[in-house]
Amino acid sequence: MKNPNPRRVTLPWADWVFAMVARGAALLTLSLLLAIIGSLIVGAWPAIREYGFSFLWRTEWDPVQDSYGGLVMIYGTLATSIIALLIAVPVSFGIALFLTELSPSWLKRPLGIAVELLAAVPSIVYGMWGLLVFGPILATYVQQPLQALTVGIPYLGAFFSGAPVGIGILSAGIILAIMIIPFIASVMRDVFDVTPPMLKESAYGLGSTTWEVVSKVVLPYTKTGVVGAIMLGLGRALGETMAVTFVIGNMNQLNSLSVFEAANSITSALANEFAEAGEGLHQASLIYLGLVLFFITFVVLAFSKVLLARMKKSEGARS
Repeated sequence: MKNPNPRRVTLPWADWVFAMVARGAALLTLSLLLAIIGSLIVGAWPAIREYGFSFLWRTEWDPVQDSYGGLVMIYGTLATSIIALLIAVPVSFGIALFLTELSPSWLKRPLGIAVELLAAVPSIVYGMWGLLVFGPILATYVQQPLQALTVGIPYLGAFFSGAPVGIGILSAGIILAIMIIPFIASVMRDVFDVTPPMLKESAYGLGSTTWEVVSKVVLPYTKTGVVGAIMLGLGRALGETMAVTFVIGNMNQLNSLSVFEAANSITSALANEFAEAGEGLHQASLIYLGLVLFFITFVVLAFSKVLLARMKKSEGARS
């Protein structure tokens, strides 16, 4: 009896080879991850043995005295990333909402391309622009007026204190926000577009406003992609090096918690010092900082997974 479909030939060995290749790729990825963690631990071991977990809250960073602590860099990394998210997420949401729901058809494509082109600008260009153009503007039109308004006010005055030079934590956070907006906005726009038109049209037919359609139809349908877009932007902010190095001030001391205070981040410390660090405690401390950054990104990813799981669980409870 002839095969009714001669073009289709079953090859069991091909399925087996494909399964082995796919499994090998997965194991290779896991092996690379473990190798990176292992190499970081081995490289940082002298600092881990010397300081232990106290490295995380030690503020001293003195290569001359060979004494190190990572609190200033950790604080700078987290503070700039949080500021970047606080600015970038609402702006990106507004861009994605406009492109998918409000923009006229003739403007949608050019504006979408313009937003995506921002992601192609090299980070060093953002850093130079931030140092030479944005920093003086921030110092003249934002920092100095805020300091004049809050002078003598407890806590609030200290929050805006600092030399009016336009570089520091706030400047780095704003530059990071500008850098991650294209990533978050592009992903949000794409996930908003996958919402079935019938759902949105039904909501509009029932008299819903644009905001009600977005908040009650689009966002619940695309929440996984939205959280993924935010996590993508946060990962970009945590790992950015050159732009932050230009505008954060690269100060290894933390004199106050002012948003205008010059500080340092993990990535900028690695970029500035790793090439000149000699073997020993200095190099090990820098690698320890890299291990801490790796752990921070892992915690962020784990938090996003837990958040998505709780959102799905709450959906099941409501249904």
